[in-house]
Amino acid sequence: MAENVSITVAPGDGIGPEIMSATLHVLEAAGAHLNYEHIEVGDAIYRDGHSSGIGPEAWESIQRTGVLLKGPITTPQGGGVKSLNVTIRKSLGLFANVRPIRAFEPFIATNHPHMDVVVIRENEEDLYAGIEHRQTEEVVQALKLISKPGSERIIRYAFEYAQRRGRKKVTCLTKDNIMKLTDGLFHRLFREIGVEYPELETEHLIVDIGIARLAALPELFDVVVVPNLYGDIVSDVTAELSGSVGLGASANIGEKAAMFEAIHGSAPQIAGKNLANPSGLLGAAVSMLVHVGQGDIAQLINNAWLKTIEDGVHTNDIFSKVRSKQLVGTKEFGDAIVERIGEVPEKLHAVQYKANRPIVIKYERGKPAERVLVGVDVFIHSHDEVDAIASALEKAESHALKIKAISNRGIKVWPDGFPDILKTDHWCCRFMAAKEGTEITNSDIAALLTQLDKDGIDFIQTENLYYFDGERGFSLAQGQ
Repeated sequence: MAENVSITVAPGDGIGPEIMSATLHVLEAAGAHLNYEHIEVGDAIYRDGHSSGIGPEAWESIQRTGVLLKGPITTPQGGGVKSLNVTIRKSLGLFANVRPIRAFEPFIATNHPHMDVVVIRENEEDLYAGIEHRQTEEVVQALKLISKPGSERIIRYAFEYAQRRGRKKVTCLTKDNIMKLTDGLFHRLFREIGVEYPELETEHLIVDIGIARLAALPELFDVVVVPNLYGDIVSDVTAELSGSVGLGASANIGEKAAMFEAIHGSAPQIAGKNLANPSGLLGAAVSMLVHVGQGDIAQLINNAWLKTIEDGVHTNDIFSKVRSKQLVGTKEFGDAIVERIGEVPEKLHAVQYKANRPIVIKYERGKPAERVLVGVDVFIHSHDEVDAIASALEKAESHALKIKAISNRGIKVWPDGFPDILKTDHWCCRFMAAKEGTEITNSDIAALLTQLDKDGIDFIQTENLYYFDGERGFSLAQGQ
């Protein structure tokens, strides 16, 4: 008999306890070799004063088992609290979010009967880093962080996943026509790494047309790799195309730990009514079983689920008077799956899980780039007109640094700016080396800031401007 594996179980909020109960019922009936450590996370923990929604005992359990099966949780809106999902993913290094989404035509209504897409989403950085500041009365900012290690790791994971599972194509979605440095880095690494997998077709699409094409023709896609924010949107869109977002499962994979969850939220409006579809969480549990080496049990459960769907036993979100035969609640749907353990579908494709080695991605840092400091962006708070601001900044110039441009909301407003654009109280003032092409020092910047302070100019943030190996490492304002 296989040795039991300990996992941590968190029912979550809203519909979480109901769908977790149904899921555990199926796991136990199928003979999964698991020991459960139950923890509480989410709403009750937020209310107890833990801003992350998780307490120290829960952390100890997750770190001890290395595997978390988690129901959906409710993140309070407003300041002072952080998303529990993001906290767990980042704290445990769960860099890869894997969301397989397929159609179940003709048993669940969809306009795309041949779709079979796996969305692989970077899980730790991008705008989900959650680094935000209110800088003036009128302007707040969010920092979009895209790193070479983070991007390379998720892109390599996507190619390895596609190769090992017999997939044919990997598609990358970015917005690098606008965000040329952040999304541009992700796209460049995709191109470079793709060359190492000549057996796989590669393509890149701008994310807006890419999502539109996914929504219209998902059967053209196979594996999709995306930065964090786009990945969240893409996976929900594709899940809805399959028939219901309630079917979507998510695996969050790191080098030493993993978390498995449904992709939907806590749906408090139907909580406690025995209406929720547990399929997303059950699908996540199936992925978990494969992850811990119990692919045979995962196969039993998934085929029983497919047979239940095929037999027309459906929850409210996928019920159709034309396609369905029996409308059931959350608990009854779990019972129906248990009754079919050992059976396989007749029309839907039965699943088989191979013993794949875990995908381990190691980042190796290359030779450091040659970095040359050539200027500084000084962000200031002012209600003055731009000409008055420019005049004051010119007085603060030194032998090393000269004011070259002023922008507002990313649009150049000085010199020769467009007069009629909306301007806020937040100005980006670009100082560059007085002699073009020469290197400046941090001491030069410090001297500039000292002079600005003496002149009563309210600076709120600075960004050093560098060239890396001769390439500009900063964007230009619109119109610059």
